[in-house]
Amino acid sequence: LDVGLDYRYRYEYRDDDIRRPVAGLDDPMLHRTRAYFGVHDLLDPFRFAVEMQDARRYHSQFPRDNRDWNPFEIIRLYGELYFEDLLGRDAQGNARPLSLRYGIHNFEFLDRRLIGNNQWRNTANAFQGFHGSLGQEHSDWQVDLLAVQPMERDIDRVDRPAEQLWMYGVIGHWRGWSQFVTLEPYYLALHQSPYSRVAGRTLHNYGLRAYGIVGETGFDYDTSFNLQAGRNGAEDTEAWAATAELGYSFDLPWQPRFSVFYGQATGDENPADQEDNRFFRFFGFGRPWSANDYIVFDNIRTPKLRLECAPAKSVRVDLGYSWYWLDSATDRFANAESQRDPDGAGGRFIGHEFDIRARFSLGAMTEITLGYAHF
Repeated sequence: LDVGLDYRYRYEYRDDDIRRPVAGLDDPMLHRTRAYFGVHDLLDPFRFAVEMQDARRYHSQFPRDNRDWNPFEIIRLYGELYFEDLLGRDAQGNARPLSLRYGIHNFEFLDRRLIGNNQWRNTANAFQGFHGSLGQEHSDWQVDLLAVQPMERDIDRVDRPAEQLWMYGVIGHWRGWSQFVTLEPYYLALHQSPYSRVAGRTLHNYGLRAYGIVGETGFDYDTSFNLQAGRNGAEDTEAWAATAELGYSFDLPWQPRFSVFYGQATGDENPADQEDNRFFRFFGFGRPWSANDYIVFDNIRTPKLRLECAPAKSVRVDLGYSWYWLDSATDRFANAESQRDPDGAGGRFIGHEFDIRARFSLGAMTEITLGYAHF
C-alpha cells in the first residue's frame, strides 16, 4: 500500500516575461498539491493507482492559463495486470516482468525531451490509454508499448482526452551490450484525424538514444537523434533533431561536474512551399532548454555550459550559460509573443541566458530551491 502527499509553493518575480503580450512586472504565487494512493503485491496480478493534482496561480496580472491553473484533476488512474517473472530472468538473475496498464497515466520516458510530465511547470502532462511494459529497469532489456491520447488541460472543465488525437510508441532499452552504454531505440507516432478545427496530421518519429558513464575516467555522455516524416494537413513533413552532452566529474570534495551540451531541432524553411520542416516536440518538458522556460524543442540551436557541485551534504548548486539561435530565421520563435518572419529579416540569434540554482535538503521530506535566471 502506497500513500503519498506532496505540496509545492513557488513564488516568482518575473520582470518583462517574454511569454506575455506586454512588458512589466509579474510576481505570481504558484501552488501545487498532489495526493497518491496505490496498491501492489497484495492483490497480484491486479494492481491499481490513483493520483489527484490541484494546481493554482494567484497574485498575477495576467489571465489564467493551463501552464499554471488546473484545479482538482486526476493525473493518474489505472488498473494493471502484473506478472513478475513471466518472461524469465536475465543473466544476473533479475526478473523480466510483464505489465499491462490501462487508464490515465502520468509518465516520462527517454531524456524527457519528447515525453515528460513537466515537474517544473505547475500543471502536469497526463495521457489516457494503454501502457505495456516487458522487462524492467534492472533487467538487461526492456520494451515499453504506448497507445494513448494526451489529456487536454482545461482551466474551466474536467480534463478530457484530446479529440481525435492518438500517440503510439515502441521504446526499447538495451543494457546488455556494454557496461559503458545503454541504447534506447524508439519509434513514436502521432495521428490526428481531420475534424472541424484541424486538417489532420500523421507523424512518424524514428529515434535512437545512447548514454552512459565511461568507467572510472570521470566522463559521462548522453546523445540522441530523431528523424521525422509524415503529413501535416496538405504539407509533407521532413524534420530532425539531435542532442549531445558530455560531462566530466572531478574527484574533489565538492564533487564538481562540468558539462557541455548542444541541441538542435529544425524549423520550417519556406512558409510558401508544401513541406513542413518544423520538428514536433511531442509532449516533452522545456526546463532543460531554458531556466526561464522560454525555449522549446523546435526551431532551435542551443549550446550550453554547466557546472554542478555539492558544497555540503544537504546542499546542491548548479549554474550555466546558454546561447540561442533559431534554426530557421523564417520560422517562428516558439513560446514567445512573436509572429513568423517570412523574410527572415530579424536574423537567427535570439539571445543568451545565465542561470543559477541552489537546492537545500531539510531532511528526507522537505526541500527549498532558490534560483535566478537572466535572459
